[in-house]
Amino acid sequence: MFTERVGQIIFFIIPVMIIVGVVNAIGRAIGAFIGQTLVSNSLLETQWYAFSLVFLLGAGYALKYGEHVRVDVFYSSWTPKRKALIDFLGAVLFLIPFSIIVIVVSIPWVSNSWAILEMSGDPGGLPRYPIKTMVIVCFVLLIIQGISEAIKNLAVLTGAKDQLEEARHGADIAI
Repeated sequence: MFTERVGQIIFFIIPVMIIVGVVNAIGRAIGAFIGQTLVSNSLLETQWYAFSLVFLLGAGYALKYGEHVRVDVFYSSWTPKRKALIDFLGAVLFLIPFSIIVIVVSIPWVSNSWAILEMSGDPGGLPRYPIKTMVIVCFVLLIIQGISEAIKNLAVLTGAKDQLEEARHGADIAI
């Protein structure tokens, strides 16, 4: 449910990103034509922030729906249990530990950014500390979704998912 809410947030960020991108492109084209600067650094950075938010917040959402990168040439022909085993091991051995490492390494970087209230190096640019914080948020969300996926895959491996589906199917018939 939480991941769904994050997906809804992304749903609203994407049009903002597109609109800001179009305004930037049109502003630069018209500005070049008339010899004036019509696009500010803050507008350019807003587009960059929106893209970053879509990517960072969308990582856990993509994981939930299996939209992340895989070697589908092999994966698509595997049995559900083999897929579950690979996904379980991938989450437990790679995704979760890597996410923890990124969080630990990022904390001093983000803390320093907050301590100095880091701003963009460009005139009229936006603060950097909020977007840097989203790196940690992204990997926390990935850990949460990774644990969820590991539990689901463990249920497939142990047969608990089949039992749950049978129980649900039986309940549907009884109603």
